Amino acid sequence: MILTYVVIIIALFFAMNIGASGAAATMGPAYGSGAVPRKRIALWLVAIGAFLGAIIGSHEVVTMVGEGIIPAQSLTVEIAFVILLSSTLTLFLANILGIPLSTSEVTIGSIVGVGVAFQTLYVQNILIIVSLWVIIPIVAFTIAWIFGKLINYFQTRKGGREPIGKKKKWLVFLLIAVGVFEAFAAGMNNVANAIGPVIGAGLLDETTGIWLGGAFLALGALFLGGKVLETNGKKITSLSVVQGITVSGTGGTLVTIASLFGIPVPLTQVTTSAIVGIGTADNGFQLWHQTVIKKIVKVWVVSPVFALVFSYSMVHVILLPNPYVILIVISILVATLGSVSLYKSINEEKRSIHDQGGGI
Repeated sequence: MILTYVVIIIALFFAMNIGASGAAATMGPAYGSGAVPRKRIALWLVAIGAFLGAIIGSHEVVTMVGEGIIPAQSLTVEIAFVILLSSTLTLFLANILGIPLSTSEVTIGSIVGVGVAFQTLYVQNILIIVSLWVIIPIVAFTIAWIFGKLINYFQTRKGGREPIGKKKKWLVFLLIAVGVFEAFAAGMNNVANAIGPVIGAGLLDETTGIWLGGAFLALGALFLGGKVLETNGKKITSLSVVQGITVSGTGGTLVTIASLFGIPVPLTQVTTSAIVGIGTADNGFQLWHQTVIKKIVKVWVVSPVFALVFSYSMVHVILLPNPYVILIVISILVATLGSVSLYKSINEEKRSIHDQGGGI
């Protein structure tokens, strides 16, 4: 019984962090452009949108996370504990190391790690999910690029002028609306990352779990999302109001469609891909776009693999103690961290030689 409460507490804590890191960013374009001038109002809009998305439309994704990757009968309270603890610790460790990870990919990776340890997985569903992790950001980029070209075409016909007067007011209202819609999509898709394993293990019924998960998602956005909103708002202030509508509308629409089919997707990567598409329509395929794409690919690969290894290791530490597996995992971890440290040392040495005039 105590473990059940612990698992639920971890899930709700995880939901708060998802709300803070993911949902809060959805109002970035509206806040950054000044459409919503006060941070507290922006966060309230995010909280309301995310909560409504969770309670209205999260059923399919919750079902997929709870019983579509490993059989529901295999999902005990102990396994739910391993999945959620693995997801939380993976994100915590990544934050310490400064590695941006996707909560959806971390959660799915953790569940797959458990499935690999017990040799029970729905491989077809996993292949569908992973395929869409690749396809949806590409679709987001393409849609945003097309709309970006259209925006540039119509603005060129008007001498490059932004809309003014009533048109501008309507566009500002639309920007706020699509921000709330994107928050709705975030709640619809991401609440399952926290609450799906709990419901799948039968620790809470679906209705109670979704309402609790949605509430804590909203609380996380409201009380912990200020810094993320501030950062995201400043990053996208170069976007015009129309471009901001395109980015939020594209991200929200694609994530909502994915949610209706029960597919957990990384909202941040979808939105980033849309921003890259808008930027490419404006400036062509510049070097910074290539850098962003490399970062997306790295996060896409690192997030699920890191979580998979972590949860697989925890199974063999907590549930199925196996000293040989633990030794191998520790060796891989030491080798990986050592390689990263060595790579950084070599780069620092090269920079030091260059600064001292010893290099080209």
